Amino acid sequence: MSQLIVVKLGGSAGIDQNLTLDDLAALWPDQPVVFVHGANAALDEFMRSQGKEPPLVTSASGQVSRYTDRETMDDLLAIYAGRTNKRLVEGLQARGVNAVGLTGLDGGIARGKRKPAIRVVEDGKARMLRGDYAGSLTGIDTRLLTLLLGNGYLPVVTPPALSVDGEAINVDGDKLALQLALALEARAMVLLSNTTGLLADVNDPASLIQMIDVSDKASMQDAMKAAAGRMKKKVQAGIDAVQSGIPLVIFGDARLEKPVSSALAGTGTALTEEGTKGSNLWS
Repeated sequence: MSQLIVVKLGGSAGIDQNLTLDDLAALWPDQPVVFVHGANAALDEFMRSQGKEPPLVTSASGQVSRYTDRETMDDLLAIYAGRTNKRLVEGLQARGVNAVGLTGLDGGIARGKRKPAIRVVEDGKARMLRGDYAGSLTGIDTRLLTLLLGNGYLPVVTPPALSVDGEAINVDGDKLALQLALALEARAMVLLSNTTGLLADVNDPASLIQMIDVSDKASMQDAMKAAAGRMKKKVQAGIDAVQSGIPLVIFGDARLEKPVSSALAGTGTALTEEGTKGSNLWS
């Protein structure tokens, strides 16, 4: 296990990115980091400014996701790989951190399999929808990231990934962070969003679940039962991460001062195996 941590900053509305940038600059270079980010709200805002409603589809299981046709992929590249990524790099450079902005395409960092046809439900009826440029990750190439980290650079990574046919494909940002953390043997993965963590009651901020023990089936079941909406996918990704070998996953609050440091100090919701809290993973 390396001393590296992977930090994923969500792309929801209401997040002040400067808080995370300030904290990363304070931690760097003593704490090596790969920084992953989304830009979901920014992409929706951009598309609407162009007179386009973001295309969403509902799967047979009820999951709502973005339909990424070629036009939407162009917009995604403009906002994720372009404006958002480069503004974050700019912010880190202004704070004295030699950051490098990348997508999963660059150097074949993240590869995946495109799903050209997806089954969706419209007006209560199932149908196949073609022309989607989304997919699932199948592999990570760490060589470029390792080269950058070894030479004092902080990688800033965002979707899309590269398909086996050389196409840009939209992939889930949390799963990208997970796969990077696994491939780089990170000691921890911190997922920052506009919530305090996993709440037992989504309407009660005081109902924070502080610990999920992935070695305890009941603890995992309670966590999945409490999770709602997109948080369900995050919790499952966190469980998968720990079960796959990442010692510590934390759902932290991006709205706090020093959000990464606070998460590593024990705020938010931690996913780990029984007995890990109190070890040097938390420092």
